[in-house]
Amino acid sequence: MQSVTSRFALRGFLIDAPDFGSLRARPNGAILIENGRIAAVGDYDDLRRLHQPNSIQWPDLGPVAIFPGLIDCHTHLPQYSAVARGESELLPWLRQHIFPVEREFTGPKAREEAPRFFHELARNGTTTVMAYAAIYEESCDIGFEAARRSGVRTILGKMMMDHGSYGQTQPKKILSISLLESERLCRKWHKAENGLLDYAFSPRFAVTCSEKLMRGAAELAARFGAYIQTHLAENREELEKVRHLHMTARDYTDVYEKCGLLTQRTMLGHCIHLNPREIAAIAAAQSSVAHCPSSNLFLGSGLMKLDQILKAGINVGLGSDVAGGPELDMWQVMRAAIEVQKARTAYEPNLRPLRPSEALYLATRGGARALGKNTAIGTLDPGKEADLIVIDLQALLPYPQNRNAIVGLTPEDVVALCIYRSGPHANLETYVRGRRIYQAPKVANRV
Repeated sequence: MQSVTSRFALRGFLIDAPDFGSLRARPNGAILIENGRIAAVGDYDDLRRLHQPNSIQWPDLGPVAIFPGLIDCHTHLPQYSAVARGESELLPWLRQHIFPVEREFTGPKAREEAPRFFHELARNGTTTVMAYAAIYEESCDIGFEAARRSGVRTILGKMMMDHGSYGQTQPKKILSISLLESERLCRKWHKAENGLLDYAFSPRFAVTCSEKLMRGAAELAARFGAYIQTHLAENREELEKVRHLHMTARDYTDVYEKCGLLTQRTMLGHCIHLNPREIAAIAAAQSSVAHCPSSNLFLGSGLMKLDQILKAGINVGLGSDVAGGPELDMWQVMRAAIEVQKARTAYEPNLRPLRPSEALYLATRGGARALGKNTAIGTLDPGKEADLIVIDLQALLPYPQNRNAIVGLTPEDVVALCIYRSGPHANLETYVRGRRIYQAPKVANRV
């Protein structure tokens, strides 16, 4: 990982999505970065004239696009080794494939895999991630250490379960141990590294958590001003189980309401099968939603009614949801988000499909708003922290040697090329707070 260079510039096709459905672009643009923040944005010739070459670095990376860093609002650190495993619905998939993997995610295995996981995030252009660890305090501690070393902006929490847990502790003891360990982790890591690291109290979902555990998690999150993350209404069998476990609740969301889990710092994963009352309750609490389309397709969970969630004024980000989702590539998650809404148009003829510009918004500024970090990241505005990615445009073309094909590309063309053809092979550099946390080998060898 590069040490921070106090002052440098990047040149390329600048694109961000400051509002849902709109793109802002400079085809021959440049960004000046000073002390980890975006100091100036403008046309390359103008900025170059103002800042002479002898006073600033102007690296030439060729024809590139520069975007805000991608934001993954929902994923699972211990599960990456199990991607694309199993073809079943959520609950049997968890029992057969995921709980065994999470059970082993401690000690040497966690120390080996956690640094590789965060390297993969940076390689894929993800600069901010919200993730679950396993139920063990050690696994979460190791995860935070790996996140700190990687430079990825991270919100992480120890998985909390006291019903049907895969741990070895007797169920009666799990509740108190889980709350104690979560509090200890929060005290150590919340707002660490000058705010690059945050803690999220992480009850898995109402199927595996008692009301006492969920209330305890909510109380701790309120005390420390920390995040809450959990899963909601992902799968119909899950809904039935919750209905039988919490028979006095009006619906699934009501379980979380009564336990105090719906807050302004709560991220709710999935939210596919919600009724209008539930959507209104989430909006009233100003909780956020992580839409995980590639995971929903892989597990056959359903097609999220994204338009209804957005119409209610709920902040929505995108999540890879590894290992339900098969990759950490947020461009592919954007593609899945578009395809999910296109699939809905087959039986909802008046529905407008999701556009690439809107998917980009969800993966950048939308995610920043959902995490309460909109003032710091999500766009290419001067004053914001320099979380950026640099994409090799030639790697996206069907005939990469044809540099002339890049001339005349519109911002919409570039975003569509990224969503349908990008990935780690095209990601040249990843920056967080102006620190380069990933550089593709072909660039490192050239520089």
